[in-house]
Amino acid sequence: MRILHTMLRVGDLDRSLAFYTEVLGMHALRRQDYPSGRFTLAFVGYGPESAGAVLELTHNWDTPAYEIGTGFGHVAIEVADAYAACAEIKARGGKVVREAGPMKHGTTVIAFVEDPDGYKIELIQKKA
Repeated sequence: MRILHTMLRVGDLDRSLAFYTEVLGMHALRRQDYPSGRFTLAFVGYGPESAGAVLELTHNWDTPAYEIGTGFGHVAIEVADAYAACAEIKARGGKVVREAGPMKHGTTVIAFVEDPDGYKIELIQKKA
């Protein structure tokens, strides 16, 4: 068994695809419209679905926004250098909500960014 994907509901699919591909550097892997259900599924990731977990962005055509709720935490992405990643994300128009630095009560360097719908993305610096 393995994790295939994590699904996030998004209010504006084009805006979200731009964030995940242009700001975070993921690849658009596939997209399918379901007109009878009035929704679109788009999958993004750093590699093919056969090789690792990806994100499924679900856009319900009649729902422009969602409340995130208190149960969702974040999606985590490993980066070589969290400080450089934050600078690059800001340069690409992304929103850094917690600058890179050691986590509380530990030494792992982390940062948090926020996607256009308010979902938190944790950047975890790869250990040497």
